Amino acid sequence: MRMLSALMPETDWDSITPEQVIEHREALNRKRRSPLFGLITGRPDRGARITTHTVDLPGRQLGVRVYRPERGGSALPLIVAFHGGGFINGTPDQDDWLLSYLAARCPAVVVSVDYRLAPEHLLPAAVEDAYDALPRLIEQAGPWGADPARTVALGSSAGATLAALTAIRAAELGQPVRAQILINPQLDWTDRVFRYPSFTENADAPTATPANCRAVQRIAFPSSFDARTMSPLRLENLAGTAPALIQAAGLDTLEDQAPAYADRLRQAGVDVTLTRYSTATHAFLSMPRLVPAARPARAEMLAYLRSHLLERSETATRDR
Repeated sequence: MRMLSALMPETDWDSITPEQVIEHREALNRKRRSPLFGLITGRPDRGARITTHTVDLPGRQLGVRVYRPERGGSALPLIVAFHGGGFINGTPDQDDWLLSYLAARCPAVVVSVDYRLAPEHLLPAAVEDAYDALPRLIEQAGPWGADPARTVALGSSAGATLAALTAIRAAELGQPVRAQILINPQLDWTDRVFRYPSFTENADAPTATPANCRAVQRIAFPSSFDARTMSPLRLENLAGTAPALIQAAGLDTLEDQAPAYADRLRQAGVDVTLTRYSTATHAFLSMPRLVPAARPARAEMLAYLRSHLLERSETATRDR
């Protein structure tokens, strides 16, 4: 992980100010787009075409990054994705390696939402963006060649929070979400996050450090905000939620939240596949050149998507 440390901006998370968070994000985004950072993040799949668009939501517009297979036909599954970054960092293009692959190989139309970040937009702005974006993207799935009846919510880290919340809300509203994929998810934003054993056992992890997690709560949450309202692990009714693939990273401070949420979903009658990648760190799907577990995790996602979204005849055709 020395290469990652060398490329990341120097940060004192315990004392960082909101203004410094913005500066840190801008510096990180510049480095992420450098050729050297590509040695960590991997290259997009050549079988996918990537474009950027905007979607109109009540009172605002959001950017979206759309991945479509070069040869995929029409009426493809729709995957709505949310990037990680603790609600203070991150952009959709950090997931190009993963999302372009899923678009090309499933095949599917993948739309990654560039939701609002703190400190400019405090929580629950990101959650509101996710809630409003999902039905809007389902509405306009047709022009992109997607079938709104076969929708998946996918996210990593804080993005997994948004994917899980939209899946719960979709069940309540009758929206056609068939599956959810949660990658090294953060599912508890209350102070209880600091009491999970993995938080101390993996305190020396290079990403999602204890200092970083404390800073997110300090920077992204308004005063008196009830974090339980955006913590899937703390919500009461999970019945009817779409089947879930949850991928946990064994060297992640947040690891314990994955099996805890899997248990909650199973108790609610939801079908869950939980996989632990013991040598993976937090955000490992964004670092495929550094973390070997990224490739089998990506392959597991593809197989899961095909089994839940494609008819048997389609799967057989794709595998020839």
